[in-house]
Amino acid sequence: MLQGGLPDNKKKEKMAQYSRLEVASVMQQDGMVPLFFHSNVELGKKVLKACYDGGGRILEFTSRGDFAFEIFGELNKYALKDLPGMVLGVGSVTDAAAASLYMQLGANFIVTPVLREDIAIVCNRRKVLWSPGCGSLTEIARAEELGCEIVKLFPGGTYGPSFVKGIKGPQPWTSVMPTGGVSPTEDNLKGWFEAGVTCVGMGSKLISKDILENKDFDQLKKTVRETLSMIKTLRKK
Repeated sequence: MLQGGLPDNKKKEKMAQYSRLEVASVMQQDGMVPLFFHSNVELGKKVLKACYDGGGRILEFTSRGDFAFEIFGELNKYALKDLPGMVLGVGSVTDAAAASLYMQLGANFIVTPVLREDIAIVCNRRKVLWSPGCGSLTEIARAEELGCEIVKLFPGGTYGPSFVKGIKGPQPWTSVMPTGGVSPTEDNLKGWFEAGVTCVGMGSKLISKDILENKDFDQLKKTVRETLSMIKTLRKK
């Protein structure tokens, strides 16, 4: 079972194992979406396992380079077989064709660096969550008109928590996930969650170059566990 009681035994023929509302729920529950890419499949499996053992139940595979879709396919097969309840999606998707390909490989959500209406259409057709990168209130409003559940604020560090506070004034219903400029420190996370974000996307600040080079997956597991705990505590304040 997923945290919150979501089922982990959906029928395989659905491609995506979880609906967009279920994925949005996991994003909200965890409060953090790790971002990761590496061309080595076996290393990727170890990263997935460390995040999973640290309590994480969602991860965004960043689509980079040739044959990235093949790497994702292997990682998703591994998660389906050995990590029950782990929700994998794909980020840095730039067009509808790529989104469709990843959904054929079982991607449970699609994240884009910019607002693309063609991607919205193909994801909505399959009821797969999509989160577009937006940088203005106009873009955010348009994304929500197209059915977006959680908007990606990108690059988050450029805008900061004050921008989120500004959004929440006229649009308190908007769910925001800043990516870029987020780190697993109390001061950084406190600023974002006090501003009202639903979750944060975190890449190299969480899954660092040192961790990957040293293959220190125990440290990654520890960092994920501590960060999730920190987010839970901050939300109670």
